[in-house]
Amino acid sequence: MRKPFKILAKTSIALALACTPLLAEAMPTLYLYNWTDYMSPNIIKKFEEKYHCKVVQNYYNSLGEMSAKLEAGGDSQYDIVVPSNYYIKRMVDAGLLTKLDPKLIPNMKNIMPQFQNPEYDPHNTYSVPYQWGMTGIGYDSSKVKLPDNTDGWALLFDPKLNEKYPFALMGGSGQDTIGAACAYLGYGFNCKGTADWMKAAKLIVATEKRHNFVGFMDGTPARHALTKGVIAAGIMFSGTISYDILKHPRKFGHIHYILPKSGAEIWVDNMCIPKNAPDKTLAYDFINFILNPKIGAELSNYNNYSSPNAASVIYLKPLLKTPYFLPDKETLAQLKYLPQLSGKELTEYNQIWTEVRSQ
Repeated sequence: MRKPFKILAKTSIALALACTPLLAEAMPTLYLYNWTDYMSPNIIKKFEEKYHCKVVQNYYNSLGEMSAKLEAGGDSQYDIVVPSNYYIKRMVDAGLLTKLDPKLIPNMKNIMPQFQNPEYDPHNTYSVPYQWGMTGIGYDSSKVKLPDNTDGWALLFDPKLNEKYPFALMGGSGQDTIGAACAYLGYGFNCKGTADWMKAAKLIVATEKRHNFVGFMDGTPARHALTKGVIAAGIMFSGTISYDILKHPRKFGHIHYILPKSGAEIWVDNMCIPKNAPDKTLAYDFINFILNPKIGAELSNYNNYSSPNAASVIYLKPLLKTPYFLPDKETLAQLKYLPQLSGKELTEYNQIWTEVRSQ
């Protein structure tokens, strides 16, 4: 009587082994292309458990890198990408993004009013807000001082306010630095057009030639350089520098973060579905999952950036409920989105910025 059992056991094992690869292949997989360290591992785990799927993440360090990858065929490799607001139009014009079906994202109702129907993507046709923040100036008040009634951008562009201490400007695409120079010159942070860009470029080139200018630094490196005393002022993002100041007031009591009244940037990173995403159904599930109130709060609590989710606010840690992260209407009114550039405008802008960086 043992022999039939052995035969049955062997048959069962063989069937199990034969089916295992098929089951593994059948498991849905979400391919997420995101900024480095911009997603809570715990959120990924929760999503995988809820939807019985696997999430594979790849990372980029610049929007140019992300866009180039998608244009080279990556739009068929990824289900979700996370571009910033001023890159949305470029990607739409290049045919890289899927037009979204709002019926498949019921949690869109949780989005704050100011992020519904944004100017960079009317009616949220191609994008859903992920995280947002501001771009301003971080500075060391033990080294540089900002006189009353003086615009904050003067800390970078007026040599008289800082003749000695090292400082930096933001690199990358250059739009933040061009915008800062335009705001300082009175053209507005969201300046647009060759004439204004050329005047801003002239100011930036003159700034580069100052002996205490140490170079171009993106947001996170600039924040580290400021808190370590390497620079006395620089352009940086609101999230982590504000968190440092609030979390460690004794250690960083000399560090200040301001949004110049002449204008500063509001930015939004967005979830988008590439045009030829391999699993659009799972992509919609992921977007809707992130917009869950508690998940949205968990994301911001991990990243230390502001949540665009009104229903998440009650679940945010206390520091993220301060004006540094949830500014009042007056402050919001002075913030501007970077202009979206494409075609001839983008070509002209890139030529000007390339010339600035070559000095």
